[in-house]
Amino acid sequence: MNRLLQKNVVLLSVLLLAACATTRAPVRLQGDSTTLGMQEQRERSLADADHWTLEGKLSVSDGKDSNSGTLTWRQDGERYEFTVRGPITGRTFRLTGGPDGAELEGLDGGPRRGADAESLMASTVGWQIPLAELKRWALGLRADTGPADIAFGTDRLPSRLIQDGWTVDYKQWDATRQPAMPTRVFAEKAPYKVRLSVENWSFGR
Repeated sequence: MNRLLQKNVVLLSVLLLAACATTRAPVRLQGDSTTLGMQEQRERSLADADHWTLEGKLSVSDGKDSNSGTLTWRQDGERYEFTVRGPITGRTFRLTGGPDGAELEGLDGGPRRGADAESLMASTVGWQIPLAELKRWALGLRADTGPADIAFGTDRLPSRLIQDGWTVDYKQWDATRQPAMPTRVFAEKAPYKVRLSVENWSFGR
């Protein structure tokens, strides 16, 4: 084998190994007493974390069309402010509300109001986002809406959560925080998909 061919073979081998590494399936381990105990501890430590701000990017798809933008989500107890700015048009949607209903601004024809955030978003812009559950899932917690199946990665942090017909994959965590916080959260309930990429978490009023 001449030197050039040998170099090509080595290079091809490296590329194939890299491809295998990047497409390797994530590890999902069934919860045991240790990982479930750690999760319960995380949930207790974040049980009262109802004043926070999340900044990042959001992508939503219904299987045919998709929308994306930068996201700022402020949670103030039971009240919320969910602001999405489109990357090309610069158009901003601002969803606010609480137990007394929701209001969506940024639409042609003026603000719209509804009984809750989920139905208002679905009827106006076609986004199927389970905001009540996502408020907990974004923190890496199980929602209070019913049973949940949870699997863990080798880092003992949640890798996948299945609840209310949605599959929530935790692609990345910021383990430098205490407790660790998710930074990439993918939720899917066919045909709907929600992709959340968190650039910054801040807690407190």
